[in-house]
Amino acid sequence: MGQQQLLLLVLGIVIVGLAVVVGIQAFSENQKKANADALVNDAIRIVSDAQAWKLKPSAFGGGASAANWTGLTFAQIGYKVGENTPSLHPGTAAEADQYENLNAVYDLAASGANLTITATSFDGGGVALNTVVVVATGTTPGSITTTIN
Repeated sequence: MGQQQLLLLVLGIVIVGLAVVVGIQAFSENQKKANADALVNDAIRIVSDAQAWKLKPSAFGGGASAANWTGLTFAQIGYKVGENTPSLHPGTAAEADQYENLNAVYDLAASGANLTITATSFDGGGVALNTVVVVATGTTPGSITTTIN
């Protein structure tokens, strides 16, 4: 082979290698973003269920428009907690008062006027990938704020 052909071959290999690396990085970033979107979706669904519970009369198992969120649990809004043994997320263990699905582990903190849902997703080794915090201060859609870490 001539020098020019060898140079073109090496250049082609370098370009293909760079394209593969860029593709892998793009896939990884897209996967992390998709996971964050799934966490936001799940946390908003949980908050929406809690808002529906708060507006439901106590005769039907609701919160009867309680003045605050204090004492609310996942069980009251219909979520089963502490069932997945072993955990769905290797390297982690869900607490008895946490809700868990394939996307993340969810914590509920209900105190006073604020309801806070914290969703944390993990990689296969138990390292947190994304954390989403959704706070509700009332029962309207405008009373919900979301933070992605």
